[in-house]
Formats: sequence, C-alpha cells, structure tokens
Amino acid sequence: MYQKILVALENSRADDTLVPHIAELAARLGSELLLVHVADGFAARNFDQLKLAESAEMKADRTYLDGVAARLREKGLSVGTELVLGNPPTEILKTAQIRSCDLIAMTSHGHKLVGDFFLGSTIDKVRHNTTIPILVVRAGSGTAAPFA
Repeated sequence: MYQKILVALENSRADDTLVPHIAELAARLGSELLLVHVADGFAARNFDQLKLAESAEMKADRTYLDGVAARLREKGLSVGTELVLGNPPTEILKTAQIRSCDLIAMTSHGHKLVGDFFLGSTIDKVRHNTTIPILVVRAGSGTAAPFA
C-alpha cells in the first residue's frame, strides 16, 4: 500500500513519538522510509544564493538523520535520508513529489488558533497543498517509548 514513506523529522523530542509508529508501519508493510529534515535557519535558507558554508546546525541535523537511519536499519528497515534547506512545508512537499513518496508522516504539537496564527502550521500548509495521504502523530501521544 505505502511503498515509500517520507518521515518529516524535527530533530526534537517530538521524533521520539513519530519514529516508533512509522517504524512499525514500515516493518508491517515492507515500506521504504525517507527521513527528511528541513534546515530552515539563516544559513540554510540562503545557502545557495550567498554561497555559504554548511552551518554547525546543518551538520548536526545531518548527523541526527544518519543516527536515526542507522537505528532503523538495525531493525531491518530500508531507510534513506535527505537534509533539505528552506521553508519546511514547501520543502516537504517538493521532496515527497520528487522522491515519489506515497505517504507523509509528521508530528503535531497541538497548537491552537493563536499559536497557529503566529507560528504557522507546517501540517496545515502541507495538507492543503498535496494529494499524498498524511499520517499525523501528536507529539508525546500514545505509549511509544523514546526511539533508541
């Protein structure tokens, strides 16, 4: 059913909720996982235009993705990684399309009206601009143990 799942990681504790859910789903379905993190700091957003060097934050994000991927591969899963740069909703959508993903998995933080207005909602922007199904797991929900 879902052959390639884009897993949008934040490099935060929210991932501890998402990764176990998606690992179990991928194991059951034999899906390939594509772990994606969108670096969106100044250096990331201006990397190409200003010909900047990779920032410490971008290097840490890449290390984080590689670590999560290694732990998932130890469980026998097929996993790729991609660190993309720019606006999170735009880059998630673009990567899902380019890499032919048929499910996007993300975490929700449960912001309410005011929080979404000021912070913006990546999920809201993704869901309004794609036909790809989205699996949303509320950060900190369920009984999933931190992914180790």
